[in-house]
Order: sequence, then C-alpha cells, then structure tokens
Amino acid sequence: MTFRVLRAGTYEGRCAEFCGYQHAHMGFRVVAEPPSEFEAWLESQRLPAAEPGDAARVHGHEVFLAGPCVNCHAIRGAGAFGRKGPDLTHLASRSTIAAATLPNTTGHLAGWIADSQRIKPGNRMPPNVLPSGDLLDLVAYLRSLR
Repeated sequence: MTFRVLRAGTYEGRCAEFCGYQHAHMGFRVVAEPPSEFEAWLESQRLPAAEPGDAARVHGHEVFLAGPCVNCHAIRGAGAFGRKGPDLTHLASRSTIAAATLPNTTGHLAGWIADSQRIKPGNRMPPNVLPSGDLLDLVAYLRSLR
C-alpha cells in the first residue's frame, strides 16, 4: 500500500487484504511528521529498552523473562529475543495495542496479556495465567518501555 501525506497528522487505516479470522480488526496508524521530528523518533526507537526503575518493574522484567512472553517477544537490551510476536522494546510509546484494537492503557494491556482470545479471538497470543501481583508488575514493566 502506498499513499502520499500532504500534512502532518495521525492517519488510521484497516487491513486491505483478507488475512484471517480477525481481518476486520487489523488496524494501523500512520503518524506523519516533519523530517526532523521523524529522525528524532527513529533514533529513539533504535535505543535498547530502559532498565527497570523500581522493585515492581524489576520483578515485572523477571516475570517476562521467566514466563512464556520471552518465547515470542523481543525486548532489545533486556535478554528477550523472540521473533514470533511484536518487538516490545518501546511498547509504552505506542498509542494502541492488538493491531489498533485497543488503546494502550494499563487496564487494556493487562486484559490483553491475561486473555487476548477473549478480546480478539483467533489471534496468536495464548492466554497467560499469572498471579495478580506478577501480572501487575509485568504490566508496570511493559508500561515503562518508552
């Protein structure tokens, strides 16, 4: 797909090719900005993930590495090298999750991690049964990844 943007802004779209069960829920956002702002953003996206800043986030990082998340997702600089799911290095800088199905908020992220199939049946993310403290700390860690 190719398009030409004439002014800065955020543009939303939907998948234009049938790709499976949740085709109608395959959204995307394109953020168009001046070249200097784009270059600054691109440079920040090349950086590894920030180190966890407090005990809850350190524990959340440990939960990520010890659980099934690490099998599918990468977080550059954090010891996670999965390639089946999205790279989560700068997850908190995204405005949406689940192919633009949900806003990227604490509650939506926790719900997605716990049972994404209930939100978007047929996606590739399995349910994750975690004790509530582990889930909260994992979400705190992921929400710190700007």
